[in-house]
Amino acid sequence: MSVEPQPSATPRPRVILYLESRYRKLVRGLPQTIFYCPKCKGDRYRRRKCKRCDGYGKLTIDSVQELIARPVLSAFRAKRGVFHGAGREDIDVRMLGDGRPFVFEVVGARELEVDLDHLRQRVHDVAGDRIEIAPLRRTERKRVVFWKESKFDKVYGADVELGGAVDPEAVPALVGRVETIRQRTPQRVARRRADRERERQVTIVAAEMPAPETLRLELRCAHGTYVKEWISGDEGRTRPALADMIGTSCRCVALDVLKIMTDAQ
Repeated sequence: MSVEPQPSATPRPRVILYLESRYRKLVRGLPQTIFYCPKCKGDRYRRRKCKRCDGYGKLTIDSVQELIARPVLSAFRAKRGVFHGAGREDIDVRMLGDGRPFVFEVVGARELEVDLDHLRQRVHDVAGDRIEIAPLRRTERKRVVFWKESKFDKVYGADVELGGAVDPEAVPALVGRVETIRQRTPQRVARRRADRERERQVTIVAAEMPAPETLRLELRCAHGTYVKEWISGDEGRTRPALADMIGTSCRCVALDVLKIMTDAQ
């Protein structure tokens, strides 16, 4: 007696969803994406004996990516997600204003009917007072490409420590200055980025001296400007620098992104 072969089960197609929003990072010391240990790279086996991260695999407990991913993946019953940000800020820089655009890619969603308003609140519950996100909306993959490829000016707020005395009456003259600068790759990132020179533009929007040897600035900078290095000069790798303009050494002690200059929604 012969037995006819049974048709094999059709594999379930993998569902990929895209959610778009903006995040505001309200604290310093929080990276945008997972900050893997540079020594063990987060490898599940190598990290066990890694002294750099004490076996944790990461140098920070959380990131913007993870604070969003945990409730999102849970709600959609998905095992994997990919965070696509429209650029990034340094770990010690806050992202204020109306936030930085991002698309979160949900891979392998098994639950499709999710209340996005409730999900946004869950993100806020998980994050505490560290991040806020704008209302989530479903979008398409082309928005990932748009945000990755688009270049926008940014407005920054910077607190600067001065190495010497500066005449307070000279500070208002800084406002409105537009500087075309040339920047080599900063020393702090030279190990992971090609050493080349770039031309950028910096506009000083506002300037005040709230205390002796302290300067507070609002700046509009072209995409890709290394603001901290424009302030200090980075040992001559950025020219002209703020330090050259005012005749004393300068150090950025606090930096915030106040606005990303895009009217795309």
